[in-house]
Amino acid sequence: MHKLVFYLSYPIIWLFSKLPFRVLYIISDGLYYLLFYIIGYRKAVVLNNLKLSFPEKPEKELKLIRKRFFKHFTDVFIESIKSFSITKEELQKRYHYKNPEVVNEVAKNGKSIILLGSHYANWEWITSTPLVLDIEVFAAYTRLENKYFEKAVKRNRTKFGMTGFKTPEFIKYMMSNIKNKRQGLYILLSDQSPQVEKTYYWKEFLGVKVPIHTGAEMLSKKFDCAVINYSCRKVKRGYYEIDFEAITTTPNEFENYQIMDKYLSITEKLIREEPAYYLWSHKRFKHKDKAPK
Repeated sequence: MHKLVFYLSYPIIWLFSKLPFRVLYIISDGLYYLLFYIIGYRKAVVLNNLKLSFPEKPEKELKLIRKRFFKHFTDVFIESIKSFSITKEELQKRYHYKNPEVVNEVAKNGKSIILLGSHYANWEWITSTPLVLDIEVFAAYTRLENKYFEKAVKRNRTKFGMTGFKTPEFIKYMMSNIKNKRQGLYILLSDQSPQVEKTYYWKEFLGVKVPIHTGAEMLSKKFDCAVINYSCRKVKRGYYEIDFEAITTTPNEFENYQIMDKYLSITEKLIREEPAYYLWSHKRFKHKDKAPK
């Protein structure tokens, strides 16, 4: 059945991805109308998240941000499908890395790097990092139930040189690389909620006390990896700019959780600049009532 579903649907997805951007964005507008006005997909979740994060803003303004979020959300969905057929030249024109030398200078010294980022603007096109970085790039992916789709998605996300591996294998794979002196850059999006029972650290983020993923910091200290943040900003529809910012090249000089504090500060500043481009549709603050006093 999985094979049948794949062979019936994948050619449609591929052909859809071949449409020009101007046509895809017309489809995105229609999808926005359907999700927002007809289905009402997670509208309450988004508004609640915005109210918690920006209690000083009137509800009328928050609802405008919500509308802009959904318009952007459908664009990112369409852009991820476009990834199946987008060329290297087209992607480099639309996803511009302003200062890759920040990463490349660290890489010259032989250190492995943990690249921290968030679900902001377009995080899907970060698969293009190998095109501008002088270091091998690794990223984890979530296993799909349909093995045929999993293979297709993995092939798509690694076509520009990135190496992908299943999320449960991340630490094992990283340990093997370090042991064999294989330098690499490891991409971690660390702005989602960890499981509460596995939480070591709680911190205010966007004004709400939430559990924090600390795996990136622990791995950076264990393997003496540099930590660099990437921030993606939307310039205009379909065009993005990425800034790299070094957090530290000496992680063991930091007290526990200071690295994550710095990352959260950078991420929060980015979100407050333009709230509409953050992924508000997930329940980011679902554990706030469990926060330690």
